[in-house]
Amino acid sequence: MDPGVPAQAGDPHPGAPAGGGAELAHLLQRSAKGDRDAFASLYDATAARVHGLAVRVVRDRAQAEEVTQEAFLEIWRTASRFDPERGSALSWLLTIVHRKAVDRVRSAEAATRRDATYHHRNQTVAHDVTADAAQASLEARRVRAALGGLTEVQREAIELAFFGGYTHTEVAVLLDLPVGTAKTRIRDGLIRLRDTIGVGR
Repeated sequence: MDPGVPAQAGDPHPGAPAGGGAELAHLLQRSAKGDRDAFASLYDATAARVHGLAVRVVRDRAQAEEVTQEAFLEIWRTASRFDPERGSALSWLLTIVHRKAVDRVRSAEAATRRDATYHHRNQTVAHDVTADAAQASLEARRVRAALGGLTEVQREAIELAFFGGYTHTEVAVLLDLPVGTAKTRIRDGLIRLRDTIGVGR
């Protein structure tokens, strides 16, 4: 499987997020200071592009959904590391999702090779759970477990935004809510996921 290369922020792209690079950089810098509204706006502006890259790399929609969620959680946790002098905000975001997607592809390929070797040698161990395989799936398990800790309304909004790929406005329409309420549920759910996954790190 060819992991591919993320598109550069300056390249023309029909799915490019609304707003210029300076606007995204500003949102990212505000997110680094804990501004939840800025992070919600950053997510709304870039989620489709981030998910699209994940799909192109892992070529599996379910895996891409997990990669997208992991990437946004990392973006929230590490926003303070963004340096506008070293590149655009969009390039920084796409580098994160590309790295996570490639790691997922490599982990899957390594697991496939291990499984093939296991069966080829006719080993009889009932459960061949290696440290590498456990580490590769650790983040995904954390995310799934953290989702279970959200309130029902937060989880519903998060799943529509992340897994459904809907914007805040679309989520509001689907849930028959004011846009502001939908944004609040999404951003609070993301913050709670970040805080839950951060425990024990």
